Amino acid sequence: MPKEHWLKSELAQLNQAGLSRSLRSVMTAPTGRTLLDGREVILLGSNNYLGLSVHPVVVEAAATAVQKYGTGASASRLMSGNCHLYTELETKIAEAKGTEAALVFGSGYLANIGTIPVLAGEGDLILSDALNHASIIDGCRLSQATKQIYRHCDVEHLESLLAQSMKLRHRLIVTDGVFSMDGDIAPLPEICGLAERYDATVMVDDAHSFGVLGETGGGTIEHFGLENRGVIQMGTLSKAIGGLGGYVAGSTALIDFLINRARSFIFTTGLPPATLAGASAAIDVIRSNPELRQRLFSNVLLLKNALLERGFQLLPSQTQILPLILGAADVASRFAEVLLSHGVYAPAIRPPTVPEGTSRLRISVIASHTTEDLETAVEGFEAASAATFR
Repeated sequence: MPKEHWLKSELAQLNQAGLSRSLRSVMTAPTGRTLLDGREVILLGSNNYLGLSVHPVVVEAAATAVQKYGTGASASRLMSGNCHLYTELETKIAEAKGTEAALVFGSGYLANIGTIPVLAGEGDLILSDALNHASIIDGCRLSQATKQIYRHCDVEHLESLLAQSMKLRHRLIVTDGVFSMDGDIAPLPEICGLAERYDATVMVDDAHSFGVLGETGGGTIEHFGLENRGVIQMGTLSKAIGGLGGYVAGSTALIDFLINRARSFIFTTGLPPATLAGASAAIDVIRSNPELRQRLFSNVLLLKNALLERGFQLLPSQTQILPLILGAADVASRFAEVLLSHGVYAPAIRPPTVPEGTSRLRISVIASHTTEDLETAVEGFEAASAATFR
């Protein structure tokens, strides 16, 4: 048996620094209220933004697929795992994103680490926002390209880096559309303008905006009206869509190239048929029910205003993600535990997920929260603040 003294020592240091993590058991569907470790709580830590994981149309589509096709794909898509439900889903994604084609991956993480190294290699440059998601960071590391980080949403800094790199073969600008820990939106019109001026390609991770932003829920590209600007759009099926998986949407040539080169696509078993059918149904629900997005942002406004009125310091989020900055990791952990004792679950986000000194609660509002849920949550925040900072 291997010696594990060093593991226990590392774990002890994590615990002392307030950075230790553990798994909690969610025992019912992650909607406005859920059973967490056997206790009912108001859930403010879910990405199920529209509540579609339990929507009857989505559940029925998934259940029908299980009965018809079984529980798994049993092979990679390039072998025998390419169920025809993929074609239906990818067509709907491309239509929703305004692109020629789309390709579904096993997860958003797999989409990023598979796509970025295909788009940029040795002799190329990747320009990445300082607050991009870990999957983007890892995709950049896996490529053989030169990597430069531009300050968060700082288009002047981005332009200076583009101007200094004219001799490189290809330049790829990668950014989150909505930043998952801050809730702000990337300045995509300006970024697209720079890309056109400096002959660069733009790739946007739309994980937290697909289904939420835009007139029909198409995401940040639709939100800004940039459908014809050639942006490569990546996203997930695990947030507002309520399921599992990732995708890349773009030109037919791009998708064909990814099928042949993206290792995380080629060497991964296909998604279960129920997951594909559920995601396809969820996209239909999103595009035909704008009131879901209206309800979501009505809830966002209610909770945001209530917290601000009570003196809580939120980052200036423009979306359903409301970050409450608490500073030190141990303070954020203590606040979250007290909040949970009052029946409200909003997990503490600590380094390395966020920079040192910016530990926070990532408050996630969803459409299925009731007014009573949110009013009760505000009372919990007040109690947690009084107990943490007394």
